[in-house]
Amino acid sequence: MDLGLKGKIVLITGGSKGIGLACARAFALEGARVAIVSRDPANLARAREQLQSDGLQVHLARADLHDPHSAADVVDEATQALGPIDILVNSAGAARRYDPETLDADAFKAAIDAKYFPYIYPQQEVLRRMVARVKSGETSAPGTIVNIIGMGGKYASDIHIAGGAANAALMLATVGLAHYHARYGIRINAINPGLALTERVEEGLAVEAQQQGIDIAEARARSEAKVPLGRYAKPEEIADVALFLASRRASYVSGAIVPMDGLSAPII
Repeated sequence: MDLGLKGKIVLITGGSKGIGLACARAFALEGARVAIVSRDPANLARAREQLQSDGLQVHLARADLHDPHSAADVVDEATQALGPIDILVNSAGAARRYDPETLDADAFKAAIDAKYFPYIYPQQEVLRRMVARVKSGETSAPGTIVNIIGMGGKYASDIHIAGGAANAALMLATVGLAHYHARYGIRINAINPGLALTERVEEGLAVEAQQQGIDIAEARARSEAKVPLGRYAKPEEIADVALFLASRRASYVSGAIVPMDGLSAPII
């Protein structure tokens, strides 16, 4: 199936590892021109090595997306390096977990700063440019945005209240902005992953194993047993859905929040 992504300019925040890196690889394999963003130079260098081993080239961009000026600068950098952005994939930022009894104003603010704004700042800059291209008649193929948002924004967890609230806000912003920008032909969608095999999940399993006095393999087996599909997601599986949502094959899909949790979320 031709997804029509060859030659498209793709900017991926949080693209140096995990789901973001899987998305970078997937888009590059489709022939897209990809820029990945991270604030960690070491992660960017490692991502480049991994992608080069697959014969893939990407543009690397370092930015702190908590800062609106830095977010605007990195969009400008990617545009100058590759061309006007056709597709933005947001996969940056992660909020800390807290015991509910330790939640205070600072914890809630930290969660919003860690998860909400690193999506909103680059998204607003990209949207501004996409709208300007449509209004000027520069393009007849408006862009699209895919936000990777944890399912904690949909189903509450005692230790993820602040971060979950940030995710919920991103879900609302995704749908609201999709509704407004539909008039320009710009599509905005989101994916709600559950647990996926990333470094962050592996680190969490190590902590859980230590707390329970078991090895990591047992901790993972117990966790996966709670998932009706019987396993964690692979980052590549989430990337495949991001490809579809960004492609012309999903030309009538906008404002969608696609669950990818292996049916592990509560039935409501």
